[in-house]
Amino acid sequence: MSTPNQLFINGEFTDAKSGETFATINPATEEKITDVASAGVDDVDAAVKAARAQLEPGSDWQKMKPRDRGKVMWRIADMLSARAEEIGRIETIDNGKPIFESQFVDTPAAAECLYYFAGWSGKVTGETLPVADNAFTYTLREPVGVVGAITPWNFPLMLAVWKIAPALACGNTVVIKPASNTSLSLLKFAEYAKECGLPAGVLNVIPGRGSVVGNAMVDHPGIDAIAFTGSTEVGRQLMARAAKTLKKVSLELGGKSPNIVFADADLDAAARGALNAIFYGKGEVCAAGSRLLVEEGAHDELMAKVTERAAKMTAGDPLHPKTRLGAIVSKDQMDTVLSYIEAGKSEGAKLVAGGQRADIGTGKGYFVQPTIFDDVDPDMKISREEIFGPVLATIRFKDAEDAIAKGNATVYGLAAAVWTRDVSKAHRIARAIKAGTVWVNTYNLYDPALPFGGFKESGFGRDQGKDALEKYTQTKSVWVNL
Repeated sequence: MSTPNQLFINGEFTDAKSGETFATINPATEEKITDVASAGVDDVDAAVKAARAQLEPGSDWQKMKPRDRGKVMWRIADMLSARAEEIGRIETIDNGKPIFESQFVDTPAAAECLYYFAGWSGKVTGETLPVADNAFTYTLREPVGVVGAITPWNFPLMLAVWKIAPALACGNTVVIKPASNTSLSLLKFAEYAKECGLPAGVLNVIPGRGSVVGNAMVDHPGIDAIAFTGSTEVGRQLMARAAKTLKKVSLELGGKSPNIVFADADLDAAARGALNAIFYGKGEVCAAGSRLLVEEGAHDELMAKVTERAAKMTAGDPLHPKTRLGAIVSKDQMDTVLSYIEAGKSEGAKLVAGGQRADIGTGKGYFVQPTIFDDVDPDMKISREEIFGPVLATIRFKDAEDAIAKGNATVYGLAAAVWTRDVSKAHRIARAIKAGTVWVNTYNLYDPALPFGGFKESGFGRDQGKDALEKYTQTKSVWVNL
């Protein structure tokens, strides 16, 4: 496997000024993949200066017509599509997710995002507003400037592209910090971008510790906006810190999403959907359907189907094409997931599947069995807190009103789903649930045209769709007396 392991600043791969590195570990084997350059404050400053230079009149980026910027983005998407096997393998080795997901789902989704926003280049426009007879008044939609993006380890490439693509389409430049334990696929992406003609300085990738790099980005006066995806706790800290420079901030944070199944649903489909909702991506998904709410009349039948299917799911080598449950991203995260499983047991939830670390036959790797708890009380820890692992909490409900109340009984509001054959009920529940995305009779489907983001403590601002353009632009009003 050939992948860059240095910082990417001003179109070149370079060591950190301090010479500091950190090891990135293959979570399936517990072996070191490589040492990655660890950025410091001086590296952040260098990346910001490179990004700001491409905002100056006469720079390569500014001289490009918006449509030509879109053509560069389209070429990057083409390359990403053509090299999905290469970059997918890098992501699987670094993150532990199955190669099926990284090569055939996540990487194509990242490419589609680039294609979609490439089409927006040249179409981000203002309006004429006739406010007075003796005036010509209009608005301009201008780039916000240098965008500082901070992205997590669960979808290292895809979630980075969700921020890079709309930012570039609007004419911004980007300084991005990937999660330190999954930096490799984004560094490879930067190599592709350079090869496709993206001018030096437009995209800068600076891996490193969040306490150093993330804080320096938020503090830096040369960064105009922060786009963050990560935990609610860190999002809170980032937002408070950004107040010092009054940066534009968007936050896509945690979730504890309700997956609501009514007795009149197609229970076979709901069972498949319930497993996909929690076990795709090893449960390391902010929108995971981690709370399965089941109407009492369907509970026994649905749980029989869910547990039967879960028993057939086994963790395996992430590089095997048939593996559907890979390795947890790190030992720390595995230990966190296992501690939540123990909390579920101690609080009296009924364990019906999994419940411990998994062994795939090598004696190594951070694997956890697909785990299902039944008869969970809404006040239990496993029902209230985001676990970020393959752990499902099942809760019974009596009727639609009870489902709505229990579905909304969370500080989060990122996603939800409802399973029913009753169209009226489906629309009523979708409207009543406080979440940024509600799926009906499906789960975990996304499209670049559909905005994605949260309500409540799941954050604000939207990735994807036309709505994403708002956080990467600013509006200028012009009044011309006639």
